[in-house]
Amino acid sequence: MGTAKKLGIWMDHSIAHLMECTDEPFEVRTIESKFNSQKAIKKVDVKELHKQFVYYKKIGEIIKDYYQVILFGPTDAKIELFNLLSEDDRFLKIKVEIKETDRMTRSQLHSFVNEYFSAS
Repeated sequence: MGTAKKLGIWMDHSIAHLMECTDEPFEVRTIESKFNSQKAIKKVDVKELHKQFVYYKKIGEIIKDYYQVILFGPTDAKIELFNLLSEDDRFLKIKVEIKETDRMTRSQLHSFVNEYFSAS
């Protein structure tokens, strides 16, 4: 990953599926979070919040190599990541958009990313 200019990311608080938009068959890269949202909701748990930050940072390190990114999924994780990226100057030239979607199968993920980028 890293040579394509467009990236689709389906994500929630526990996992992210990253897909480059290329002419080749999709390669899906998965990043899992160690963040436990149930534990974090019950009380402000600094360790859990740090795990969430590490998860978003891993995704951000990949995003910085792209020009256009679509963040999509069923939870607020995509918005939280977007807000974190917005505070970092390295991401100013990257077009990042957010779309609300449900859970999807692998073929639905591919179709969504292909359709999104063919329309943009």
